[in-house]
Amino acid sequence: MKQPSQVIFERNTVEFVTVAAEYCAFIERCEGQKRSEFVDTLLKILPLLYIKASMMPECEVMGDDVLEAFVNEEDYEVIRINMQEIMADRDDYLDVFVEDMKYSDTPIRKSIAEDLADIYQVVKDFVCQFQSGLNETMHDALAQCREHFAAYWGQTLVNTMRALHEVKFSKNDDEEEEEYDD
Repeated sequence: MKQPSQVIFERNTVEFVTVAAEYCAFIERCEGQKRSEFVDTLLKILPLLYIKASMMPECEVMGDDVLEAFVNEEDYEVIRINMQEIMADRDDYLDVFVEDMKYSDTPIRKSIAEDLADIYQVVKDFVCQFQSGLNETMHDALAQCREHFAAYWGQTLVNTMRALHEVKFSKNDDEEEEEYDD
């Protein structure tokens, strides 16, 4: 098994940290953006985030300590609400990859804003933990982020991209008029 310093300073790790920090910075400063610009940027950042996350090196948690969470419930809600306001009536989408779907006769509704906030929470916690500069903490943060990517937020990211693609390329007449009025 590789030493923590070997894993945390690998090129793929550094590139993931860079893209993850950029995603977080974009989400944090999105308030008041036009939906078209917001969606366009996300459709560029999210695929890159997915690619870089899928290239993270394999590693396992070394320590017994629970890693500190940096995104609290209030921060999460502010981020989610800001994005929900941007997405407005286009925030909801139908998800077919929800486990409960096989037990339901009705479609499962999801929220783009909530999904993006869920991804933000995991990625922001990782970035903050990684910035600690402590090799073992950085290593464990990477291992945990990689596990969460495989188990949850990777699929959420892909599903959200599908919904964002729909928003961008299946516009209704009102949205087309709004874009030309600017």
